[in-house]
Amino acid sequence: MDGAAIRPAGPGDARALARLRYAFRAELGQASEPLEAFLARAVPWMAGRLEPGSRWRAWLAEAEDGAAAGCVWLQFIEKVPNPGDEEELHGYVTSMYVVPAARGAGIGAALLEAALGACRGAGVDSVILWPTSRSQPLYARFGFSEPDDLLALRLGTGRQLP
Repeated sequence: MDGAAIRPAGPGDARALARLRYAFRAELGQASEPLEAFLARAVPWMAGRLEPGSRWRAWLAEAEDGAAAGCVWLQFIEKVPNPGDEEELHGYVTSMYVVPAARGAGIGAALLEAALGACRGAGVDSVILWPTSRSQPLYARFGFSEPDDLLALRLGTGRQLP
C-alpha cells in the first residue's frame, strides 16, 4: 500500500471499523472473543455511535482499492461548567490503528490530524489517549506528553465472555 485517503466514517462503515478494532487488539494479543461474536456486538454499537448528533466520530483510511487501511475514533467529553479560563470539552482519541502493510506511509499521522482538527474545530481544551509503546513516538511528535495533573483508578476486572 502506498497511501490512503482519509475520510469521516459513517454508520455504514461500522463493519470495517469493527474488523480494524479486532485486528488491533488481536495484534496486541488481547482478543479473547471470537471474531464473529465480536462483530455481532461491535457493529451495532459502532453504527449507533456514528449517527448524527453523537459525541463520537471516527475516520477511516482507505487504500486505492477501497480496502480499509486504518482508523481512529474520537469521543467528545463534556466537562462540568467552569468559571475559569478553559474550554469545557475534552477529546478522547482511541482505537487508532493502521494495518501492518500500510505502516510507515504517514497514514497514522493523517488519521491523528483528522481527529485533532475536529478537536480544534470544536474548541476542545485537552485531548487524552492511552498509547501503546509502539504509538508513543507518533503522539510525541504531535505534542502529547504525560500529564502531571491526572490520576487514574482502574475498577474493571474484565468482561466475562459467554
